[in-house]
Amino acid sequence: MDDQPLETFIENLVGDSHLRVEQDFGGGYVRLKTSEAQRRQAVQDIRSSEDILIELLRNSRDAGATHIFVATTKEGDRRSLVVLDDGSGIPIAMHEHVFEPRVTSKLETAHLDKWGMHGRGMALYSISVNSESAAVAASQPGMGTALRVVTDTAKLGEKADQSTFPLFEKQDSGAFSMRGPKNLLRTAAEFALEHRGQVTVFLGSPAEIAATVYAFALAHTTPSERAFEGGEGRPLAMRPAFCSDPAALADCATGFGMDISERTARRIFDGELEPVPHLLLRLQEESFAPKQKRERRSSAVRDGRRLKVEEEDLALLSCSVEAAYRSLAERYFLAPDVAPDISVGREAITITIPIEKLL
Repeated sequence: MDDQPLETFIENLVGDSHLRVEQDFGGGYVRLKTSEAQRRQAVQDIRSSEDILIELLRNSRDAGATHIFVATTKEGDRRSLVVLDDGSGIPIAMHEHVFEPRVTSKLETAHLDKWGMHGRGMALYSISVNSESAAVAASQPGMGTALRVVTDTAKLGEKADQSTFPLFEKQDSGAFSMRGPKNLLRTAAEFALEHRGQVTVFLGSPAEIAATVYAFALAHTTPSERAFEGGEGRPLAMRPAFCSDPAALADCATGFGMDISERTARRIFDGELEPVPHLLLRLQEESFAPKQKRERRSSAVRDGRRLKVEEEDLALLSCSVEAAYRSLAERYFLAPDVAPDISVGREAITITIPIEKLL
């Protein structure tokens, strides 16, 4: 007894069940201790990798993030999820406490959405209970947050098909519905669709997301800033722009929880690894671009005064212009989903594309 903690002594004496019970009413009825009730609720809340991802996305949203970068990879049964955002950030002193039950920054508010109530201070605790490791990789107030979670998919399952991207299908009623396995891609896509105009979500491998964050950082900093200023004191998502060489970029990505090699960082520097488009753009391209190509046809006629173009062909031209504009919008982080204004005059077809920056 002298060398044993009191709790261990009691457990050995009366069994583990005693430590989980606050009151025994007899007849098989007990009142669980708060810690045991929380642990059981945490197991109920998180049942898959997809559940972890949606909680991390909601956590970033509630922190005020407007851009969320998700890097995920799987080796054997080991699933790694890294979520980097540009939200309000977490004080260093709270990096471990945020994974404790009932710890929240939302004293006066909570968020009820299609996935349930968020803001009870249980999401990150539930993630930590159901994962092999969960940690704040980097965060400071006002600087955004990078969280890394590693799970064992042999214990915590996930959809077997993680490569199929969701598609929209038109129903007999004329409405569109999303189809595809409810994997990580669809989970993130549904979240992005639900929060369109509020949050922009990117998802890919660690190398793809490192390239995306690097491009994002370059687009939001000036050459003079990069030449004469340092990345310290900058938001996390801006810091890759200040990396002077591939080794520094690899170290920066690793600090976010995205392990990439110096060779991969060199490919990003050289432009060989391009940034991934955000999920709403991918949804539009995957679901609607093939259909537009199938429907393309030409029916323009000319009279003696001006060109006449059928409404359907004007719509197809508009779609083609939108598709051509997307690659430019991606490079400069502009809103790609804009409707061009097309007018047919006596001497020319005039196309005007409004410039809208991403949030």
